Amino acid sequence: MGQVPATVEAFLAGRTLAVAGVSRSSDQPANLIFRRLIETGHTVYAINPNADTVEGVVAYPSPTDLPEPVHGLMVCTAPRDAEAVVTAALEAGVRHVWFHRSVGEGSVSEGAVAACRSAGIEPIVGGCPMMFAGKVDVAHRCMRWILQRTGSVPS
Repeated sequence: MGQVPATVEAFLAGRTLAVAGVSRSSDQPANLIFRRLIETGHTVYAINPNADTVEGVVAYPSPTDLPEPVHGLMVCTAPRDAEAVVTAALEAGVRHVWFHRSVGEGSVSEGAVAACRSAGIEPIVGGCPMMFAGKVDVAHRCMRWILQRTGSVPS
């Protein structure tokens, strides 16, 4: 697989994570990431302010509503929602933030990235845990290779 970037390793080292943007539709990228993180032994909370449950578990409206502190937040929301969810996560004490992006802008917003940096957090901007966590499928290995060479994911 190659070396895992230090920021990714630090994110995945946390046992308790949250994924913002988990949908009622199970085929969405956030849901795939949510399930993979569970498969790799993490305790994972779903954040969706518009649903009571997703993937058969309770969905929380915000990182500030989670029942316990989490190590990291995976942002899989629309960019327009990223800054608010990051601000709430910082308020809840989250110290690791990863913005999902494969092509296009993904879940990245300049304001959300700036909020992380002003709080002393260097966020991961691009890619997703599916490229690094657990048994990585061929499609995600290829996507990781391409995105690393274009500078769109940590290498």
